[in-house]
Amino acid sequence: MLAMKLREAMAAEVRGTVIGGEGVDVEVGGCYVGGYVRPENRKEDRKDRRRAENQSGKRQVVVVARERGGKTVTMVFGSEEEGASFIKARVDRESTVHADEAAGWNALHARFAMKRINHQEAYSADGACTNHAESYFARLRRAQWGQHHRISGKYLARYAAEMAWREDRRRESNGEQFRAVGFRSGALPPSVDWCGYWQRAKAA
Repeated sequence: MLAMKLREAMAAEVRGTVIGGEGVDVEVGGCYVGGYVRPENRKEDRKDRRRAENQSGKRQVVVVARERGGKTVTMVFGSEEEGASFIKARVDRESTVHADEAAGWNALHARFAMKRINHQEAYSADGACTNHAESYFARLRRAQWGQHHRISGKYLARYAAEMAWREDRRRESNGEQFRAVGFRSGALPPSVDWCGYWQRAKAA
């Protein structure tokens, strides 16, 4: 629970923050996490796991908005389309938003100056790219595979916020990071999520 309290402190650093602004490039993207369906042993018993009816229903998407050289904000949704409202709320409308060709981001054109990149053709072209967003997703995936192995969907938003905090502070020393998260966790009020956790777990 101490680790979760620290993740809560990391998330609090950018809670409610609106990023971007005039002349600022903000990259957005989505990364699907969880909901893995193990294939059957025998080939004749296997199903097409790409089809909705053969999925577990536990798959979620981590949506990220990241300033180039600035702050990162994240949230978890059922689809990228649902994440568009989060981008509108947390990114200044004067920003230039970079996104890939996923249809979920089409709704952003009504609010932002947009630059789109088709990753089947290039990773960067005509000033458009989402490499900063992809860098964040790489850190999230490595943490899932190499450290946590499995992240419960219930707590995915906490882990996503932790990776955003780590990415934003990656050039700081370990001592600076320790002081930042230690001070903030000590200054936070009792956690709504974790206060009385052991009592609730025991009762269940």
